[in-house]
Amino acid sequence: MPDTIQAALLGVVQGLTEFLPVSSTAHLIIARALFGFDGDKFGLAFDVACHVGTLIAVLMYFRNEIARMIAAIPRLAAPRQDRDAWLIWLLVVGTLPAVVAGLLFKHVIEDQLRTVLVCAIALAAGAVLMFVADRMGSKTRGEDSLTALDAFWIGCAQAVALVPGVSRSGATITMALFIGLMRAEAARFIFLLSIPAILGAAASEAPKVLKGGLPGDERTLFLIGIVSSAVVGFVAVKYFIQYLGRHSLDVFVWYRLALAGVACVWLFAR
Repeated sequence: MPDTIQAALLGVVQGLTEFLPVSSTAHLIIARALFGFDGDKFGLAFDVACHVGTLIAVLMYFRNEIARMIAAIPRLAAPRQDRDAWLIWLLVVGTLPAVVAGLLFKHVIEDQLRTVLVCAIALAAGAVLMFVADRMGSKTRGEDSLTALDAFWIGCAQAVALVPGVSRSGATITMALFIGLMRAEAARFIFLLSIPAILGAAASEAPKVLKGGLPGDERTLFLIGIVSSAVVGFVAVKYFIQYLGRHSLDVFVWYRLALAGVACVWLFAR
């Protein structure tokens, strides 16, 4: 398969799965293993490039909300009187657990946990928790009811999602359901929360990419990955939020279990 097609396919996978609760990292790792994609050209640096694409997607979708939050920065001293200023503080609180976890465990995660087996276990465990949360959560609270403690717990779930296969959107929406948020309202908050997380992941790896440099052909592959993940990611955000307004998470639960099963079959068949 030509490298350009591989780059486009992996970009589509990233854009589609970054915002769906099925783990983009697990899909990229499993796709490489099953289809034999070039691990040097399509390794962690390419993952980061695809994350830049999904960052562009979420920035474009929430451009109005982001503009309002930027305008609210001068009012941060009195956040409870200003919804947009309070949302900024909630995003800060929700981001801190992942920052701490990333600083403490970044190398362990990158060096030891990016395996098909870890992805399979995390996909299955996350599916079970999502299934339980979707049935136990009251789903009566809106985004305006979020407290700093709520944001902290959702942030802790995002920190756990550093483990490949857990899924950032899957872990955070599961926690949001456990604390009673409505599905669509939960999705909007966790997508906004993904902005600093994705930005941080890209920024942490950018120095390595810039220091090592990229040959001309790899720069083209990275660009293809960024564009394809951005376009597909925008569509995924838009329709996932609409979907959650009317449907349960069951289809994602069963999909995660099926993908975990495929990964296990591949491991045993090698």
